[in-house]
Amino acid sequence: MLIGEVERRSGVSARMLRHYESLGLVRPTGRTGSGYREYSDENIRRVFHIESLRSLGLSLADVGRALDDPGFAPSELVADLVRRTRERIAAETELLTRLRRIGAAEPADWEDVLQTVALLQALGSKSAGARQRAALSSVEDVPVPVEALVEAVLSESDPNVAGALRWALARSGEDGPALLAEGLGSPVAEVRERAVRSIAEIPDGAATALLRDALTNPDVVVRGYAALELGARGVAEAVPTLIDMIVEERNDVDAADALSAPASDPAWADRIATGLVDRLGREPRGSPARRRLTQALADIPGDTTSRALAELSQDDDRAVALTATYLLARRGAR
Repeated sequence: MLIGEVERRSGVSARMLRHYESLGLVRPTGRTGSGYREYSDENIRRVFHIESLRSLGLSLADVGRALDDPGFAPSELVADLVRRTRERIAAETELLTRLRRIGAAEPADWEDVLQTVALLQALGSKSAGARQRAALSSVEDVPVPVEALVEAVLSESDPNVAGALRWALARSGEDGPALLAEGLGSPVAEVRERAVRSIAEIPDGAATALLRDALTNPDVVVRGYAALELGARGVAEAVPTLIDMIVEERNDVDAADALSAPASDPAWADRIATGLVDRLGREPRGSPARRRLTQALADIPGDTTSRALAELSQDDDRAVALTATYLLARRGAR
């Protein structure tokens, strides 16, 4: 058959068939009396083989080796193709992410695009100072997409930069909490901690709801940060976790301070005082936790607390009795 028929049957252009011939990949079986190339069915099969191997990303030189060298082993070449394909996908994915973030910033002109690109590059800089400046300027200058800020804060290990990123996120709009919530389920403990600390600095209702959910998180650190912030917001659901923190000596001073916010409600003041005393009664005599629980009563108002301190001032545990006596004297002085 002639080259035109091969082109129709294979879908490969006549120009490409001649290119294959110049490289020695396909050799026509002969020529007609008029000088036209003639191809056999075997030539057609070889063209299909060439196209199949090209579809895997092989160069034409590698295609020739694969078809003509009996000792050519495909495993190493295929492994290299896998590696290069993954690198290309990663590069394309990074480009796609960057383009989406630029689009999310809704640039008005190319100057805005360039400024957004510069900020995104600065957020990924190896310099902590550059990352911190980018976080701070993301609020004042061209807004950085919230998704980029979330990714940055969840991966940031420098405390100063992380603080700047959390500050920027708290001012970036309503999408931040939902994106940060994904970090609470990360298998990496550091990411979970960064997520809950970032949520804790967002003052809206969506963040408060996430913090409530975080009280049941399997990660004790996540529960602790959530409870401290919820306590400061006067959310009573945090009380049991805060009492646990006092007993376990995990940020116990901060936990005791956080109890004072929900205790501004007289009903909850009585519940908190009762909870502290009940927990104290379950701890063994001489346990340091009993003294910490007694100290936590210091800023809890109400008659329930006063009665509890009066009883504890007669406690067999001398440290508890002295602490309760001191706190009673302070309350009397006030």
